[in-house]
Amino acid sequence: MKKVSLSNIAFVVVIAAGFLYYLYLKGYIFANFENLEPKEAYQLLQKEKGKIVLLDVRNPEEIKTDGKIPGSILIPLGTLAQNIDKLDKNKKIMVYCHSGMRSVSAARLLSSVGFKVLNIKGGILSWKSEGLPVEK
Repeated sequence: MKKVSLSNIAFVVVIAAGFLYYLYLKGYIFANFENLEPKEAYQLLQKEKGKIVLLDVRNPEEIKTDGKIPGSILIPLGTLAQNIDKLDKNKKIMVYCHSGMRSVSAARLLSSVGFKVLNIKGGILSWKSEGLPVEK
Protein backbone atom coordinates (compact mmCIF):
# COMPACT_ATOMS: atom_id res chain seq x y z
CA MET A 1 0.00 0.00 0.00
CA LYS A 2 1.26 3.46 -0.95
CA LYS A 3 1.97 5.84 1.92
CA VAL A 4 0.29 9.27 1.82
CA SER A 5 2.79 12.00 2.55
CA LEU A 6 2.11 15.16 4.48
CA SER A 7 3.16 17.25 1.48
CA ASN A 8 0.51 15.52 -0.70
CA ILE A 9 -2.18 16.25 1.89
CA ALA A 10 -1.03 19.88 2.13
CA PHE A 11 -1.13 20.18 -1.66
CA VAL A 12 -4.72 18.91 -1.80
CA VAL A 13 -5.77 21.24 1.02
CA VAL A 14 -4.21 24.26 -0.71
CA ILE A 15 -5.87 23.39 -4.03
CA ALA A 16 -9.25 22.90 -2.32
CA ALA A 17 -8.91 26.18 -0.40
CA GLY A 18 -8.00 28.01 -3.62
CA PHE A 19 -11.02 26.55 -5.39
CA LEU A 20 -13.36 27.54 -2.54
CA TYR A 21 -11.87 31.04 -2.50
CA TYR A 22 -12.48 31.35 -6.25
CA LEU A 23 -16.11 30.29 -5.76
CA TYR A 24 -16.44 32.86 -2.97
CA LEU A 25 -14.96 35.65 -5.13
CA LYS A 26 -17.36 34.83 -7.97
CA GLY A 27 -20.33 34.90 -5.56
CA TYR A 28 -21.24 31.25 -6.03
CA ILE A 29 -20.94 30.40 -2.33
CA PHE A 30 -21.73 32.35 0.84
CA ALA A 31 -23.54 34.99 -1.18
CA ASN A 32 -26.26 37.07 0.47
CA PHE A 33 -27.45 38.35 -2.90
CA GLU A 34 -28.87 36.88 -6.08
CA ASN A 35 -26.73 36.23 -9.18
CA LEU A 36 -28.51 36.70 -12.51
CA GLU A 37 -27.56 35.70 -16.02
CA PRO A 38 -27.45 38.75 -18.31
CA LYS A 39 -30.67 37.88 -20.14
CA GLU A 40 -32.50 37.37 -16.82
CA ALA A 41 -31.19 40.73 -15.63
CA TYR A 42 -32.32 42.45 -18.83
CA GLN A 43 -35.82 40.96 -18.58
CA LEU A 44 -36.11 41.96 -14.93
CA LEU A 45 -34.98 45.51 -15.71
CA GLN A 46 -37.70 45.74 -18.37
CA LYS A 47 -40.35 44.22 -16.10
CA GLU A 48 -39.53 46.30 -13.00
CA LYS A 49 -38.62 49.59 -14.67
CA GLY A 50 -38.17 52.30 -12.04
CA LYS A 51 -37.92 49.81 -9.17
CA ILE A 52 -34.29 48.83 -9.79
CA VAL A 53 -31.16 50.97 -9.71
CA LEU A 54 -28.59 49.69 -12.20
CA LEU A 55 -25.16 50.28 -10.67
CA ASP A 56 -21.89 50.16 -12.62
CA VAL A 57 -18.89 49.76 -10.27
CA ARG A 58 -16.18 50.02 -12.94
CA ASN A 59 -13.79 52.91 -13.42
CA PRO A 60 -14.76 55.77 -15.77
CA GLU A 61 -12.03 54.78 -18.25
CA GLU A 62 -13.68 51.39 -18.78
CA ILE A 63 -16.86 53.03 -20.02
CA LYS A 64 -14.86 54.70 -22.79
CA THR A 65 -13.66 51.31 -24.06
CA ASP A 66 -16.56 48.96 -23.25
CA GLY A 67 -19.54 51.29 -23.13
CA LYS A 68 -22.20 50.95 -20.46
CA ILE A 69 -25.58 49.40 -19.93
CA PRO A 70 -28.22 52.06 -20.71
CA GLY A 71 -29.67 53.68 -17.60
CA SER A 72 -26.83 52.66 -15.30
CA ILE A 73 -25.21 54.98 -12.80
CA LEU A 74 -21.49 54.90 -12.14
CA ILE A 75 -20.04 54.59 -8.65
CA PRO A 76 -16.63 52.90 -8.87
CA LEU A 77 -16.08 50.13 -6.32
CA GLY A 78 -13.25 52.09 -4.70
CA THR A 79 -15.66 54.91 -3.78
CA LEU A 80 -18.80 52.88 -3.13
CA ALA A 81 -18.53 52.81 0.67
CA GLN A 82 -18.33 56.61 0.76
CA ASN A 83 -21.27 56.98 -1.65
CA ILE A 84 -23.77 54.46 -0.28
CA ASP A 85 -26.01 57.33 0.80
CA LYS A 86 -26.57 58.16 -2.89
CA LEU A 87 -28.48 54.87 -3.31
CA ASP A 88 -32.14 54.29 -2.46
CA LYS A 89 -32.68 51.45 0.04
CA ASN A 90 -36.29 51.19 -1.13
CA LYS A 91 -35.15 49.98 -4.55
CA LYS A 92 -33.32 46.86 -5.61
CA ILE A 93 -29.73 47.48 -6.67
CA MET A 94 -28.50 45.56 -9.71
CA VAL A 95 -24.70 45.64 -9.87
CA TYR A 96 -22.27 44.96 -12.71
CA CYS A 97 -18.61 45.48 -13.54
CA HIS A 98 -16.30 44.31 -16.31
CA SER A 99 -16.25 40.55 -15.70
CA GLY A 100 -18.13 39.93 -12.47
CA MET A 101 -15.49 40.09 -9.72
CA ARG A 102 -15.83 43.68 -8.49
CA SER A 103 -19.62 43.52 -8.69
CA VAL A 104 -19.57 40.57 -6.27
CA SER A 105 -17.54 42.67 -3.82
CA ALA A 106 -19.99 45.55 -4.27
CA ALA A 107 -22.97 43.21 -3.83
CA ARG A 108 -21.50 41.84 -0.58
CA LEU A 109 -20.92 45.37 0.73
CA LEU A 110 -24.38 46.63 -0.22
CA SER A 111 -26.25 43.61 1.10
CA SER A 112 -24.32 43.83 4.40
CA VAL A 113 -25.84 47.28 5.01
CA GLY A 114 -29.40 46.31 4.13
CA PHE A 115 -29.81 46.70 0.38
CA LYS A 116 -31.64 44.12 -1.74
CA VAL A 117 -28.92 43.32 -4.28
CA LEU A 118 -28.79 41.50 -7.60
CA ASN A 119 -25.52 40.80 -9.40
CA ILE A 120 -25.11 40.39 -13.16
CA LYS A 121 -22.94 37.31 -13.70
CA GLY A 122 -19.96 37.91 -15.94
CA GLY A 123 -20.37 41.69 -15.97
CA ILE A 124 -20.59 43.74 -19.13
CA LEU A 125 -18.51 41.17 -21.02
CA SER A 126 -21.29 38.58 -20.62
CA TRP A 127 -23.94 41.23 -21.24
CA LYS A 128 -22.35 42.16 -24.55
CA SER A 129 -21.77 38.53 -25.56
CA GLU A 130 -25.54 38.01 -25.24
CA GLY A 131 -26.14 40.89 -27.67
CA LEU A 132 -27.88 43.03 -25.07
CA PRO A 133 -27.97 46.83 -25.47
CA VAL A 134 -24.88 48.90 -24.68
CA GLU A 135 -24.30 52.62 -25.16
CA LYS A 136 -21.03 54.52 -25.54
